[in-house]
Amino acid sequence: MSEPEAKQPDTEKSASEEPVPEDAAEAHAGETTGEAAEEIVEEAAEAPEDGDLEAAEAPAERDPEAEIADLNDKLLRSLAETENLRRRAQKEREDTAKYAVAGFARDLLSVADNLGRAIEALPENPGAPDEALNGFIEGVRLTERELAAVFERHGVERVEPMGEKFDPNFHEAMFEIPTGDAEPGVVVQIMEVGYVLRERLLRAAKVGIARPLPEAEKGERVDTTA
Repeated sequence: MSEPEAKQPDTEKSASEEPVPEDAAEAHAGETTGEAAEEIVEEAAEAPEDGDLEAAEAPAERDPEAEIADLNDKLLRSLAETENLRRRAQKEREDTAKYAVAGFARDLLSVADNLGRAIEALPENPGAPDEALNGFIEGVRLTERELAAVFERHGVERVEPMGEKFDPNFHEAMFEIPTGDAEPGVVVQIMEVGYVLRERLLRAAKVGIARPLPEAEKGERVDTTA
């Protein structure tokens, strides 16, 4: 009997189990390394250098003398503004204290006018035997004097510009009177006295002012001063 044939070892391998060629592996590794290197180069190009970063973060150096001059100028401006505010506030307080009674004083002007008219209507020497009437007349005069004293105490003064040059700040011209006895623009008649409160006008004086005579009247006027 013949001996069984010895089994030959299977030396064939599947195509899938064949080893990858060394050249292909090296090529793949080279491509991966190249891509990584390109990424590193791009990141290095985008990242700022240390010197540029320090220069951007570091504040710009200024000249000490220029900075001192700038601070000194700002200080002087602040002091000047503070002083102006203080002076303005002080002036407002002073004006408030001076002219606080302006409205009340203006309301009393009509009372003073009526008392003045009553005094002008009284006779200088009534001569009436009635003591009650004489007392009433004296009372009116005393009231008028007392009111004038109160006005003066609070800085209210009368404006009576008779014979003065017309001033539109304190006078109100009601009419013009042709005359040769006064210069043009001079107050020759007072219709209503004015009042001021510490140089602030309460009521303008209503006046009549002089104007030149017509040429015809000038020629007919006779000089009686000689």
